[in-house]
Amino acid sequence: MSLQIANTTRRLIDEVRIEHAILEVFRHEGFKAFAVEAVYCGNRMIRRINRDFLQHDYATDTITFRYNEGPEIEGEFYISLDVIDENARRFGASFDDELMRVTIHSALHLVGYDDGSDDERMAMTRKEDHYLGMLKNGEA
Repeated sequence: MSLQIANTTRRLIDEVRIEHAILEVFRHEGFKAFAVEAVYCGNRMIRRINRDFLQHDYATDTITFRYNEGPEIEGEFYISLDVIDENARRFGASFDDELMRVTIHSALHLVGYDDGSDDERMAMTRKEDHYLGMLKNGEA
């Protein structure tokens, strides 16, 4: 089992809490991290990845890539801490709460959830709320 967390920015993040959240989502959804990399970066890096791989020339909160199928996940995700900061202010959330929400969102993408339609987006938001609640209440 391998989960690597990389922070390419100068901003401090709680990697232990992040790792716990990712692994709990995987565990509760019936998956394990075989080879997963979680990269916390700035807008420049995520914009380049978005442009090079998805042909979108803008920064976004997260981009997720899954490389295999089955219960042992091989994949990676990138999260822009700059976008997290902007979204936290826009939604009236703390930086840490928004970071955890997007981290959980990314983990849900790795286990197979999608947010392409309104119904899928609502289902993912419910899952995010569920896992955020579990983590805050010490149930996970």
